[in-house]
Amino acid sequence: MLKDLRPTLSSHSARSEAGDTHTESVTDCNTIAGSQHQVIHAIVIPNYKEEVDTLRETLDVLASHSCARTNYDVYLAMEEREKEADIKAMSLIAEFNNKFRSIDFTLHPADMPNECPGKGSNVDWAARKLSERYPIDYRKNVIITGIDADSHLSSNFFSLLTRMHLAYPETSGTTLYSAPIIFDRNAHSVPAIVRVADILWCAAGISGLYRGSTIAPPTSVYSLSLQLVDRVGGWDCGSEAIGEDLHMYIKCFFALNGHLTVRTVLSPVSQTNVTAGGHGKGISGIVSDMRARYKQALRHMWGALDTGFAIRKLVELWHNRKQTTRTFRPLHTAPNGSANMDIPKVQLDALVSGTDTTFDKGLLSDETREDIKGPNYRRLLVLIHRLFEAHFLPVQMAVLVVSSTLYMRAVDGSADTHGLNWIFRICKYLRAVGFLQVAFYLFIYENFHQIAVTAREKEMHDAGLADGMNFSHRSLGKNFIDYLMVPFVAPIYGAIPSIQAQLCHFWTSDLVYTVSKKATRQRVTSVAVEEMA
Repeated sequence: MLKDLRPTLSSHSARSEAGDTHTESVTDCNTIAGSQHQVIHAIVIPNYKEEVDTLRETLDVLASHSCARTNYDVYLAMEEREKEADIKAMSLIAEFNNKFRSIDFTLHPADMPNECPGKGSNVDWAARKLSERYPIDYRKNVIITGIDADSHLSSNFFSLLTRMHLAYPETSGTTLYSAPIIFDRNAHSVPAIVRVADILWCAAGISGLYRGSTIAPPTSVYSLSLQLVDRVGGWDCGSEAIGEDLHMYIKCFFALNGHLTVRTVLSPVSQTNVTAGGHGKGISGIVSDMRARYKQALRHMWGALDTGFAIRKLVELWHNRKQTTRTFRPLHTAPNGSANMDIPKVQLDALVSGTDTTFDKGLLSDETREDIKGPNYRRLLVLIHRLFEAHFLPVQMAVLVVSSTLYMRAVDGSADTHGLNWIFRICKYLRAVGFLQVAFYLFIYENFHQIAVTAREKEMHDAGLADGMNFSHRSLGKNFIDYLMVPFVAPIYGAIPSIQAQLCHFWTSDLVYTVSKKATRQRVTSVAVEEMA
């Protein structure tokens, strides 16, 4: 019965004492229905064992935006598994309580059934809690943005996001917004091979964000309306959803039969390179940083599970291709991990008209009914091709390169009885051209990086936050060694972790999620906050 689909959500979220007594922000949040053109940004910051200075610096950057006090609802998505996470959250809330429209925290319970610890399950719990705060008739204008603990967003990020959201009202409830990322904070203090690996990871994300692209999976930071989150039933929490950004994109894509709208926020998100603190420690420091980056690469490649997820959703879409009437309910009242409820049109009409008396008609009062278009097969083909590029091509290329090299050595000096040598000669030149193209990308990346880091540095100076903050500038002469690292990055951080991940998938889909060390400025206030805690 429908009533069985209404779970009792135990309250593991909390609000600061100051937040509870801050009448203005709470009242404003509950009366936003009258402001039809006000867009509220619900910013979720999932974190686990992150340094308090990392979180503080991120909150400082957000608080420096001109719209922070009127449009930003910040949610610190903490983990119950972290000792005294609530104390850390409360100390930050006390510090930033008057700098945002509201700031709260949620506490994701440990050992939830059918959940895998990670960013996806944390964000889903936070989204279900924040969902309770927004009325049904305004949810389309509440935009959830999930960011990493070390993500620095420019003030124009949310300005552009708001402008696009209001400029296309007909698709605002079915749009996912992606942004390019850039590693411009501690790139100067990590080994060149780690730096280049992150630059190429940045390139992978940018590759789908060009004008006119219909398939644009996000990388780390993305935004979508609360109404779209309602449509798909929130984030998945299983082990196969460890790459929650791509996984959520695929989930939204299939929930709309491929008619998901994607828009690019032309404001690069500043991130930090993974490090194990090896800077200045010689060879051992370089090795430790490389190991830390490999663990992250393995986590990225573990996302190959999303190809299987996409295939299952493709089969479901084919079976339900003629059913274009969907219903959905607010996220906090929907079952965990469920997609929008697909009630057959005949049965739904009977429920609404009252001819079907087996269900309580009142249970449908918080549900929204909509008609969506049939499957977009062209976009489906493009998505499958993109997944092949991301999850199969690295392994396939490695196998072909190694096997062809071994074959040529084995038949060296022998007669070409099968007439195969011509294809190997062509492939040799193609490989060389491929490496040159990557080097050319690095060359044009220099300008992109310099523009982005210069703009961020100026903004931080204007906001009074530049003191002690990291800015990694690049130049062709200083970073010439990066170009020499290109042939090594592809196997070490592409093919090898991809092969390891896909071999491990024969036995398990679980991966222990580890937190990488972040580069951040250290401030005296940390001592005061720790003493207060």
